This record gives sequence, structure tokens and C-alpha cells, in this order.
Amino acid sequence: MWSTSGEPVSLPTTVIVRHLKSVILTIIKEDSYEKDVLFYVQLGEPQMCGDEASAAADAERKKPEERTEEEKVALLGKPRLGDIVRAQIRIKESKEFKNTVDKLVQRANASLLIGTSSWKEQFVEALTVNASDEAEEKDPSCMDYFMHFITLFWKLAFAFVPPTGILKGYVCFLVSIIVIGIVTAVIGDVASHFGATLGIADSVTAIVFVALGTSIPDTFASKVAAIQDKYADASVGNVTGSNAVNVFLGIGVAWSIAAVYHNYHGNPFSVDPGNLAFSVTIFCSGAAITILVLLLRRSKTVGGELGGPTAIKYLTSGFLFFIWLMYLLLSTLEVYDVIKGF
Repeated sequence: MWSTSGEPVSLPTTVIVRHLKSVILTIIKEDSYEKDVLFYVQLGEPQMCGDEASAAADAERKKPEERTEEEKVALLGKPRLGDIVRAQIRIKESKEFKNTVDKLVQRANASLLIGTSSWKEQFVEALTVNASDEAEEKDPSCMDYFMHFITLFWKLAFAFVPPTGILKGYVCFLVSIIVIGIVTAVIGDVASHFGATLGIADSVTAIVFVALGTSIPDTFASKVAAIQDKYADASVGNVTGSNAVNVFLGIGVAWSIAAVYHNYHGNPFSVDPGNLAFSVTIFCSGAAITILVLLLRRSKTVGGELGGPTAIKYLTSGFLFFIWLMYLLLSTLEVYDVIKGF
């Protein structure tokens, strides 16, 4: 600044230095959603650290007239609270983020979201119509309502199964196995009566209607596993494991009980193989071709047993469906003596 005479004039100035400090708040994970959270952050009296803290403490113990210039400066630099020492923090729920998290958790097959905790929740889910495409948020279509009313009886029937929250899900597992066995037996008997009504041979009824009806639960289980799991182990393993149970336990246990029963009564136990040799041979041939297809799909072009490019994906599905039709066709022709078996 310059005076009227042209000489510089110096004025006293005051410099205020402000320091910014970030305060980190830790959010405790509770594995649950909260719509609205309100809390306060209270700032306490600031404390100096290091050599400056000791110098300021020594200066405070002295009388004002005994303090040196450095000690006075140290006291002036001591941090102090301002007028506002309390902050209100409010965390509001984001519905968009919540939906995104739910989709990610469902795709990852998180166990926390699988199952229910009460019978009320199961019946509410059974009576609720949901959109078939869960990836997009949209209202249920006419087909969704149609399928809901078609399957409503089965939804309500399985809603009586104990929830997974009882005894860590063991009761639900046991009851589900029993109910699935009952439903499978009913479907098998209905298919057998249907074939008998139409005058179809028992062998054809077994490989077409009975096998198709009893394999529907496995088909849907493999579909769910293929969609939710990252790898194809669960979906493919479900098919092979189900066949292993049917062959080793379904046939082995039943025939063992029958053999023990007939031996106890002094009667021989024998089962006529019928067309079993030819049918099993065709089945094993188709299974070997399927395994070869799965091995070929591991190439870099496809990248895995399931999914892949659209054209290859539908081509594989059509080819496997063709193998199943050929198995039915050849087995049926052999039963009715159109072709000669062995």
C-alpha cells in the first residue's frame, strides 16, 4: 500500500491457517438391510502430539509473564474446537443399490438368501406371481400368470414342507426327499396307467412316459444349478448322480429285498431281461457320444460344457435332443420286432 507522498506503508496482517482432517467411520456389518439410519458424531477436545505438545504443556504450567516468545507461539498454535462440534449423519436406503445387491447375491447362490424362516413366508411366496425374467424388473406377463395358476396346487403342497430355519434345514431336507419320492411314485404310476390305457408295451411305457415323468424333478434341478452356479459341476453331476442312485440303489435295493423275500419263502427269484440288453446298449452308446460332446465343448471356441456362443449352444441342445429321440426310436422299434435286437 502507498501513502499520498508516494512512500510505502506497511500494515499489520493476521494469517489464519485452517487444517482439514478426515475422520474415518467404521460401519458394522449386520447382514441385514436397514431403511434409515441416523446417528451423531461428537468431536472431543483435540490433543497435540509430539514435541509441540510437550512445549505447550510446559508453557501452560508457567505464569503468563514468565513465558518466552516461543512458548507463547506454541500456545497460540494449540488446536481448539470451533463453534460446531457435533455432526448429524443420516444414511438412507437406496432401492436401486439394494436390488443390484440382491441380484448379485442370487447369482452367486448365496446361502443366506436361500430358503425361508417360517411357513407364512412359504405360503406368501407360493401365492405370489413373479416375473419369469428376474434379471429385469418388470411386471409378470400373461404367461407368468398362466403358469402360476397351473402350478398353484404343487406350490401350495410343497409350502407345507418345514422351513429351512428349523434345525438348520435338516428337517426340510428329509421331508423334501420323502415328498419328492411320493410325487415321483405318483407320476410313475400315472404314466404306467396311461401307457396301459393306450395299449403301449410296458418296455416302451417305461422308457418314454415313466422315465420322462420321474426325470422332470432332476431336469429342473439341473436347470437351476446351471443358471446359478459358476461352474457346470452341479448341473452335470446332478444328472450322473441321479442315474447312479437309480441304478445302484433303485434297482439294487429293490432286487435285494425281493431276493431275500423269495429266498425266505423257499422260492427262486429271477427276472426276465426282455429288451433290456438292446435298450441299455443304445443308452450307453448315446452316453458315450454325449461325453465326447462335452469334451469337445471345452475347446477355446466354446469355453465350457454349458453355454457358449448362441449358435453352438442351440446346436448342442438340438444334437443331444436328437440322441434322445434316436434312443426312443430304436428301442421302440426293437420292442415291436421292427428291427432285430440281441
